[in-house]
Amino acid sequence: MSRLDSFIRRLTAQRDILNAIVELVDGREGPVLEFGLGNGRTYDHLREQFPDRRIIAFDREVRSYSSSTPPAENMVTGDIRQSGQDFLGIGAALAHADIGTGHDDIDAITLTWLPQLMEGVLAPGGIAVSGLPLERDALEPLPLPPGIKEGRYFIYRRR
Repeated sequence: MSRLDSFIRRLTAQRDILNAIVELVDGREGPVLEFGLGNGRTYDHLREQFPDRRIIAFDREVRSYSSSTPPAENMVTGDIRQSGQDFLGIGAALAHADIGTGHDDIDAITLTWLPQLMEGVLAPGGIAVSGLPLERDALEPLPLPPGIKEGRYFIYRRR
């Protein structure tokens, strides 16, 4: 499979999962956290899916399109590993992280802290969606929507 086809499949899986989990998040208290704002495409999609909910985005620096940039009070810049720690216990209804690089050595380092962070920011019953696997006892894996290949994207519920 070409890298372009793989990229398209990953983004399609991401969109389909974010659409599918709306029902799991509706009715839950708490903000939505977006780890890895990038150019703001996913943030913009989350805004459409959760129009009445606070969405807090994190990234090293703001590089998103101006129309897809959160207001200053909902934009956290700096190293996500560090800045995310200030949000432990916030009781998020949803935390989304698409910060994998595709480089096994770099992603292995991310996996030393990302699962703990995702668990720590979620309320009990909150949903985690990630491009990397989050192996934590407190995170229960959920089935993927039909048509999404196992291992392409991951969904969890905080126990």
